[in-house]
Amino acid sequence: MIKNPILRGFCPDPSIIRAGKDYYIATSTFEWWPGVKIWHSTDLKKWEQIPSPLKRESQLNMIGNPASGGIWAPCLTYDGEYFYLVYTDVKTKRNRFYNTHNYVVRTKDIYKEWSEPVYLNSIGFDPSLFHDTDGRKYLVNMVNGFKGILVQELNPETLELIGERKKVYSGSGIGKTEGPHMYHIGDWYYLIVAEGGTGYGHVVTFARSKSVWGPFETCPFNPVVTSPSRDTDGGELFTPPLQKCGHGDIVETPDGEWYLVHLCARPRDGSENCVLGRETSIQKLEWTPDGWPKLAGGSNIAKTHIKEELNVSETISNKDILYGNVESFCDDFSGDALNVRYSSPRTSYENFVDLKSRPGFLRLHGQESINSLHHVSLLAVRQQELHTLAQVTMEFKPEYSEQIAGLTYMYDVMNYYILGVTSTDEGERILTLIKSAAGEVEDVVKIPLGDVDVTHIDLKAETSLDGSTVTFSYKKDNDEWMIAAKNQTTDILTDEHCRGFTGAHFGMYVHDMTGLGFSADFKNFEIRIL
Repeated sequence: MIKNPILRGFCPDPSIIRAGKDYYIATSTFEWWPGVKIWHSTDLKKWEQIPSPLKRESQLNMIGNPASGGIWAPCLTYDGEYFYLVYTDVKTKRNRFYNTHNYVVRTKDIYKEWSEPVYLNSIGFDPSLFHDTDGRKYLVNMVNGFKGILVQELNPETLELIGERKKVYSGSGIGKTEGPHMYHIGDWYYLIVAEGGTGYGHVVTFARSKSVWGPFETCPFNPVVTSPSRDTDGGELFTPPLQKCGHGDIVETPDGEWYLVHLCARPRDGSENCVLGRETSIQKLEWTPDGWPKLAGGSNIAKTHIKEELNVSETISNKDILYGNVESFCDDFSGDALNVRYSSPRTSYENFVDLKSRPGFLRLHGQESINSLHHVSLLAVRQQELHTLAQVTMEFKPEYSEQIAGLTYMYDVMNYYILGVTSTDEGERILTLIKSAAGEVEDVVKIPLGDVDVTHIDLKAETSLDGSTVTFSYKKDNDEWMIAAKNQTTDILTDEHCRGFTGAHFGMYVHDMTGLGFSADFKNFEIRIL
């Protein structure tokens, strides 16, 4: 039994491969560093995050990138010798002006260093690399403005584009055709695309042709994967637990079975808001006698449980769903390197992280404020479940009101909470909860800390059972926990409010807008699934 989602909390746009007995999935990271998350499995059930491929600034420069810009929809492929990664770095995404630069890197060992990037084009986002059975390679990408799917040959030695560039498919008619992947299976070239937009109309569709250059005919069973609400036989409205299902990729097992991974989301009950962002699920595929793919079990509704003989009731309630690959996380910073789970906005955390000056502590050196698109000292881990607790111990001695450090619960530069210690202009140290919703910033509370020399404080954020609110608490000098602010909304940290593509994160944060480089020390950072 495989339980969905297999990758939980901000793991969208999956691209899957098999190399021998090993499976790998690459997912989008957008403005979060390092670029692209990669996951490994041997059974398609349990997935472990491995080091990211884009972790040198010579491979990726996202300074100034907008919220939900950066790395979109990477494509991971394997030709038996090299692993390849094609990715887009989105610099702007306003109105019709999308600046989308596409690159390719490769490596012979997926756990080691990847090559320097080779620039491909800037025609559109979601590029993929197709390795044909005759040894030729092709770039397949959509055109900005959803104007169709292009194919162009790639030189296997230099990785540069060569030959003609041809539009081969305009879409099935659903609209917003993107996320293309191509496969040569038997006598057919199959094209899988995402359509309907990456929201509640999202779907996975297929087309096929006898040639890589088309023409492609659309699958009569489209959409192959979807997730709409609909009336049941009893007259009640049924909403599948997995929503926004689209953007798929397929893989064949050594036994000849086929699976499809796809983007999905889990809105909380009674709401369309998704604080966990877009995630990754997997479905079993079957093939019709005339060579078209469809979901096993007969329905095209994305399912929460899959097994070899698949016939899961679609009327299963949200409360009955069991999800895999979830675990709590605690870091005492006793090692000499950071866990692969950590991310930072736009630039490498190596620029502001110090694990050596004070063994057993994480020291963060303050830079610009959290709403900067440039140099921000924030080390974060994505939220994976609605009911979650995050806490950390911190030592910090601010001298100016332009200095603050603490625990963040954030989505992007415009939407966040900071539970932090700062100083007033008169030199009094206080605990404050700062809230930013669509860039409107307010101090929810300001709590005097008393002794101006206080440096040691524990900070906590705990979401409600349904994930709709968060309560912030603090504890100083080993006293009892005290509530700083209760039942603050999490709606401001959702895709729907932020109009973004990422998800909520808990993190450790410091800024020093004086430029003096004040630092904060952190210990025992914990994210616990409740």
